[in-house]
Amino acid sequence: MDTPLTVGAALGSWRWDTSTVLVTAALGAGYLTAWSAARRRGTAVPTGRVVTFLAAGLGVWLLTGISVIGVYSNTLFWMRALQMLLLLYVVPFGLASGKPVTVLRDALGPAGRSRLDRILGSGFARALTFPAVGSLLILVTPWLLYLSPWLPALLRAGWVDIVSRLLMVVIGFIYFYARLQADPVPRRYTQSISLLITVFESLADGVLGLVLWLGPLLASDYYEQVGRTWGPDPRMDQIIGAGVIWLLGDVLGLPFLLVLMRSFAADERRKARTVDAELDAAEAESRRAAPTTRTAPAVEESGHCATSGLWWENDPQLRDRFRR
Repeated sequence: MDTPLTVGAALGSWRWDTSTVLVTAALGAGYLTAWSAARRRGTAVPTGRVVTFLAAGLGVWLLTGISVIGVYSNTLFWMRALQMLLLLYVVPFGLASGKPVTVLRDALGPAGRSRLDRILGSGFARALTFPAVGSLLILVTPWLLYLSPWLPALLRAGWVDIVSRLLMVVIGFIYFYARLQADPVPRRYTQSISLLITVFESLADGVLGLVLWLGPLLASDYYEQVGRTWGPDPRMDQIIGAGVIWLLGDVLGLPFLLVLMRSFAADERRKARTVDAELDAAEAESRRAAPTTRTAPAVEESGHCATSGLWWENDPQLRDRFRR
């Protein structure tokens, strides 16, 4: 891209990205069709979930391809870093928050639901949605992207670019689908595990940012061939990209962290109610099993009962003063 990146260029730079347009349009049409069918059955998810899926999921995905982000993604390192960050974290988070599996399940008939439940209960689905698997994928992917020949190949070959961007969304969706647990999942895990994993992931993103900031220039041959004569030099361009991955990644992760904390609090409340119910049941059982015969109360020399229902009658001084 020979045009310098200015505010005007950022607002006016658009391109046609066939792969992104087709994929987002197909997913949007399929989601709305299934949601409409579920709504006719009276089991549709709330409208807010639909808006999240379409706006935060498909809308951001579309913008990464056709807006200034897509236009300058092959010219500026930090713009490519921003694109990949959105595709790996923001877009999948929006898609998973829209509960697409629930929407699909509600739209299917009994036979279709049974098939979907069997798929979700399969060993492959259980392994794929195990927390460590999704976390490992989403942690390793950025390191492989930036510290292997993957990045130069992505910048030079259009088909590698298309497949890579789609792969980012798929990996991110596996991660957020298993962690949010808003949809039916093969197995549910306590959100305390998710909170611990999230803390570790934040540290890993910071380490990657430092490596890109202080390490050698990436894909330097490609960017030299681009011949950009405006904007930051290659070193500063990569430093900005490292900041995008590190700092902006943590900022964009805050909504996910808030959702996890709310889910964790809900889990704790459910556990507390379960424990209270078990204690109440045990107490009721002990009362039913207790003997029903009464023992005669001990009588003091004064002829009065040693205990009574009023606390002051059990006090030696107050009992004599307020004797009835």
